[in-house]
Amino acid sequence: MKDNPVTMALLLDFYGGSLTEKQRDYFEQYHCADLSLSEISENEGITRQGVRDVISRTEAILKEMELNLGLVDKHKKLYEISEKLVAAVTEIYEVNSKRNNNAVINQRAEEILELAQSLNDI
Repeated sequence: MKDNPVTMALLLDFYGGSLTEKQRDYFEQYHCADLSLSEISENEGITRQGVRDVISRTEAILKEMELNLGLVDKHKKLYEISEKLVAAVTEIYEVNSKRNNNAVINQRAEEILELAQSLNDI
């Protein structure tokens, strides 16, 4: 059974630069293009087991890197925090607009909203 495709794509995005070209290519074909081991083996001219071995080693490398560095986990947490900040600031802005429409609160809410949204660009 394949691992979560989003997680696999994130692992590749964060750590793919440390893989060999062959590891990256087979991994992308399997996890991103959703090709079967048989299809990849036909495309590459090697055995199905050979493809499986490369993909298994590549998955182990990427998972070990994540275990040691935790960049994907940190990225996911930053995204969750930014989403919560956006929701909270949007609510503050809406409540302020309905009640007293304080310009300073609106300005600060907009600044926080921009900062929260920029977290996703990091």
